[in-house]
Amino acid sequence: MMSTEAAPPSKPEQAPKGSTGLQSPKSYKNRRRLSRELALQGIYQWQIAGGSARDIDAQLQQVNFYGRADGSYFTDLLQGVLQHAPDLQTQLQSHLDRPMAELSPVECAILLIGAYEMAHHPEIPYRAIINEAIELAKSYGGTDGHKYINGVLDKLAARLRATELQQSPSRNRSPD
Repeated sequence: MMSTEAAPPSKPEQAPKGSTGLQSPKSYKNRRRLSRELALQGIYQWQIAGGSARDIDAQLQQVNFYGRADGSYFTDLLQGVLQHAPDLQTQLQSHLDRPMAELSPVECAILLIGAYEMAHHPEIPYRAIINEAIELAKSYGGTDGHKYINGVLDKLAARLRATELQQSPSRNRSPD
C-alpha cells in the first residue's frame, strides 16, 4: 500500500524572491500534480481497504506535502472519482484488453483519474491529462504501465474529446 508519508517524486517550484505572490504556470502545474498524487493515494486506498471519500480526504490532508498541493482540486478529484467510479469504469472498460478488476490497483486508479478529468474537466486539454497520467504511471506504476495508460486514455480521448482532437494541429497536419 502507498504510504501517506512518502515524499512526492518531484518538488514543486518555489516562487522567486521578490515575486508578486502570483503562481507561475510551473508552480500551478506542480500544485496540480501533487493533487493528482494525493488523489492516486486516496483512490488506491479506497480500492484496497474501502472507506468513505470524506474519511480518506481527511486522512490525506494530514500528509506532509498536502499544503503544497491544490487542496480543492485534490478534493474534487478524489470525491469525483469515487462518486462516478461505476460510470468511469464502464467508459474505460471498452478500451481495455482485460477486465478492469485484473489491472493493478495503481494503474486502475490512474485510469480513473484520467477518465474523470476528461469527462468532468473540459478546460484541461486532453494531452495534459494524458501526460499527467503517464507521469503518475512512471512514478508509481509497473515498468511499462505508462504505455498502457497512454494507449487507453488516448482511445478514451478519441471518444470523449472528439471535437478537441479534430481541432488539434498535430492531428490535422497534411502530409508534406
